[in-house]
Amino acid sequence: MSASPTKAVGWYAAGCYVDAGGSRTLRYGMQVPGGAGSMTVEASCNSVCQDSKYTIAGVEYGGECYCDNSYQNGGGPAPDGNSGCNMPCNGNANETCGGSNRLNVYTYYSRPPSTATSSSSTTAPTSTSSQAPVPTGLHVNWTYNGCYIDNANGRIMMNQQQDNQQQTVESCVNTCAGLGYVVAAALAASGSQCGMSCPGNTTEYCGAGGRVSVYNKGNLTVYQPPKPQNSSLPGNWTLKGCLTDNADKRTFPYRITNMVNNNTATNCLSLCSQFGYPAGGMEFGSECYCGDFSDIVNAGATIAPDSDCNMACSGDATTICGGPSRISYYAWTGDPLYTWARPTGPAAGEYQFLIGGVVIPLITSQTITGKVTFLEKFGTGAPNTTGAYELDLAQLNNFTAAWRPMHVKSDIFCAGWANDATYGIRLYWPDGSPGVAGKNDWQENVNEVSLQNGRWHPTPMIMANGSILVVGGQQGSNGSPVPTLEILPRAGGVIHCDWLARTDPYNLYPFLAVLPSGGVFVAYYNEARILDEGSLQTARTLPNIPGAVNDFDGGLTYPFEGTAVLLPQHAPYSYPLEVLICGGSTPGPEIALDNCVTLAPETRGANWTIERMPSARVISCMAALPDGTYLILNGGQQGRASFGLAVNPNRNAVLYDPSKPLHNRMSVMANTTTDRLYHSEAILLQDGRVLVSGSDPEDDRYAPEYRVEVFVPPYLLSGNPQPTFNIVNKDWSYGQSITVTLTSAHSGSIRASLLGAESSTHGNSMGQRTLFPDISCSGNTCTITSPPNAHVCPPGWFMSFTLDEPTPSVATFVRIGGDPAGLGNWPNFDDFKPLPGV
Repeated sequence: MSASPTKAVGWYAAGCYVDAGGSRTLRYGMQVPGGAGSMTVEASCNSVCQDSKYTIAGVEYGGECYCDNSYQNGGGPAPDGNSGCNMPCNGNANETCGGSNRLNVYTYYSRPPSTATSSSSTTAPTSTSSQAPVPTGLHVNWTYNGCYIDNANGRIMMNQQQDNQQQTVESCVNTCAGLGYVVAAALAASGSQCGMSCPGNTTEYCGAGGRVSVYNKGNLTVYQPPKPQNSSLPGNWTLKGCLTDNADKRTFPYRITNMVNNNTATNCLSLCSQFGYPAGGMEFGSECYCGDFSDIVNAGATIAPDSDCNMACSGDATTICGGPSRISYYAWTGDPLYTWARPTGPAAGEYQFLIGGVVIPLITSQTITGKVTFLEKFGTGAPNTTGAYELDLAQLNNFTAAWRPMHVKSDIFCAGWANDATYGIRLYWPDGSPGVAGKNDWQENVNEVSLQNGRWHPTPMIMANGSILVVGGQQGSNGSPVPTLEILPRAGGVIHCDWLARTDPYNLYPFLAVLPSGGVFVAYYNEARILDEGSLQTARTLPNIPGAVNDFDGGLTYPFEGTAVLLPQHAPYSYPLEVLICGGSTPGPEIALDNCVTLAPETRGANWTIERMPSARVISCMAALPDGTYLILNGGQQGRASFGLAVNPNRNAVLYDPSKPLHNRMSVMANTTTDRLYHSEAILLQDGRVLVSGSDPEDDRYAPEYRVEVFVPPYLLSGNPQPTFNIVNKDWSYGQSITVTLTSAHSGSIRASLLGAESSTHGNSMGQRTLFPDISCSGNTCTITSPPNAHVCPPGWFMSFTLDEPTPSVATFVRIGGDPAGLGNWPNFDDFKPLPGV
């Protein structure tokens, strides 16, 4: 149904309007033919909205389409005019498709004649002698069209208005006309053949039981009874029949909630397959469900008579979308949407107990001395601890010697709990060696060196120029947002970020990365953008990050907390860098996400690729391995970050191998017996194992976890010895040739990898980067060519591995790119000395 014409037929641009993920200006997100990558204004979004009988269409983020018949949640023209609508459409770069929380809005005037759905090709007219005269006070150009059968195969009109005990034909028609519709009907509760008097005017007739008095403007099209859609389906979907469902025990777990007025087999099943679900269907005309074949078995659902599925789709009156407690069931019958390997034995890796712990760390780091630092929530943590410890892996048989107490001066709970702690900058220069205790300790003096804004849950990152970028946070525990960024050592003031202000509190511990082409990638909540590395202003807004199939507003940073890494960069570094983000959660029910998403942010027009994970995961960790794979572990399967808010621990590890084809990259690995929930961490050790620590759920259902484990990857269980090598030069310039001497190797297939020194906290592996530099060998002498510049490889410390086929050596720490920002001479205060120098 459409609005009355006031202009020539067609769509008209209304301008750039504001939007927000939690309070949409246009309520109904739509799928367009070909997906978000094919988005255009006229051929895609406007057409889909028009087909679904909406009169307002809006395009956003280059690939999102929204529809409605009125503006919602106070949405209106953007205060900054059209400047925020600056993203080209994914399917036509000559058109603009909104921007970051900005919609290019179009309104439709004078649609072609509206349609009403009838359960039969014949009408049920009353006789002239029994029909009251047609009212003369109708809205302009409206006429009586006849008496129609209703509800033989569902309602023939979808937009029922409130009951009116004073209803007349004129009041019904005027109500519909005022809402922009061009078909109206008066329906009574009893009687026959549209012979029931209107309650507000007994000289007029307002339908009858199962009969509708229809009035319309323009021509009226009457559809035949709907049929199941079994052709022109998206991909390789096949209609399987009418499946039972039960509201108390749903057959499929995921209901798409934004298809109230545009549900069709095409729209519903396209979403199911995009998110990796091979079974799905439609129910009750307007409901869409996705799931797995096993869900049908687990729910005890069975095939029902086809006649039970008898309701027209809300988005296509010619096709059937299930019925009451019945699903029009479709199955994916093409090549599998995903394949997960399930290795066994040594090929699955294994968890091993390492040592009993003394604290539950919030932040863990493998240092250049071979030791591991543990930082805890000192002051709000366990009594009689010092806030920091260093684990000497060479002293595992001597518990006391293994754990060196260290000291912090303020509470580092989530990078600063309150007051001065939120401004604190804490520095430690590792010393000592394996088996030999160091003497240096953590240094801090907030009166001498501090952040400009106090921050709780911020993210720091080494920039290409060697400075430290600090982004986001809150004013202490669950305080007001700090939507700014700043540079260390201090350079200028803070910079306000409207995108952080708008997405608080769902953007904490944002994911940051230096891009090879220049600029800074940042992902926060379910959004992403590229910042100019000079001005730190937005250079380009990227497509929104997918959430769940049934909730596009799912988030991936704290508190919904997924985990992110950069995929490997291979010499000559000509392929675009890709970002991988796995897990997260959704607002409201807080069901953990069961997908990973990848994007090449530097590639114009690129969109996120969704890969389904073997299980859902939130508050998880991900560790980069020296062979270019990634270990996903820890977390829960429902909830979000914070104390007592995550349940159903996920004890399984998953290996992600980006060298394999998409949707075939994940392997289900070994299980642990230990619950690792909130405040659990995972980092790569120099010997190629992954150190797994912590869990502080503050929940009677799950114990706090002090034990430290390691996950041993398959490459250390194959029986092949780890190669060994010597390297003299450990301070590399960009593009330099470095000589490496192999002292043992069993094959001629030698590779080298460089993994950035990282700190792990809250799903964020700060400093993570994996590079495979060029290497050539002659006999036992190999030459590595260091990365070419600071954008491919930001300056800092890296673990240098030599790989003999899949098996890595023990790593040697090397510094690449020097110290261009002079961090080794900062801060120049007596109580921080002696400084390590540059």
